[in-house]
Amino acid sequence: MFLVGLSGGIASGKSTVVAVLRELGCAVIDADVIARQVVQPHSKAHQQILQHFGPEILLENGEINREALGSIIFSQPEKRRLLNSITHPEILKEMLKQVLKYFVLGYRYVILDIPLLFETRGLTRFMKYTVLVYCDPPAQLARLMKRSGLGAAEAEARISCQLPLEEKLRWATHVIDNSGDWESTRRQVLQLHTRLEDSLHFLWARLALGTAAAGLGGLLFLLIRHFIS
Repeated sequence: MFLVGLSGGIASGKSTVVAVLRELGCAVIDADVIARQVVQPHSKAHQQILQHFGPEILLENGEINREALGSIIFSQPEKRRLLNSITHPEILKEMLKQVLKYFVLGYRYVILDIPLLFETRGLTRFMKYTVLVYCDPPAQLARLMKRSGLGAAEAEARISCQLPLEEKLRWATHVIDNSGDWESTRRQVLQLHTRLEDSLHFLWARLALGTAAAGLGGLLFLLIRHFIS
């Protein structure tokens, strides 16, 4: 099994690509979903966030108000770094648990959907491949404004908090261009899935593991036979 890092930019259409991958039966680990899970009330991360950001970032039910917290970290880089230092270790632990689960289940590869994969860089060294969901900057801005109801200035400010998609292109081994229609994007995802399924990387490791398993099985059989006789 090998790991594939999937990323994009805000409003670049990554969720569209993930939906197709799930439809194909791929194992996808969503870092955003995990990020919401690890900050649930009474969790370690929730308590630390409350301590550093104050009760004003909580909803009435005690959960984190993501919009309120987002407004703080988008305008204050030092607060964004603080939040990352609290949540990232917890997110990584949960991601590792899920990777191990899919390994045991025998999946060929696992997609790690990580929005800031190229910004942090640290995780890319664990990925055999990295996939960027790209769209041209004008389309990205228009989609974000339409999706979030933001004005142009505020939308541009949010986009500027991430590396430009043009720069991320240099780091990706595969690119899904989501500038066009849905059918075009779907075709590209299908082609990517086929390439990953047909990949021979780590074939030697699988063969070695299979040989070792067969050897251990044979040894166990001989031991059982010996003690029975």
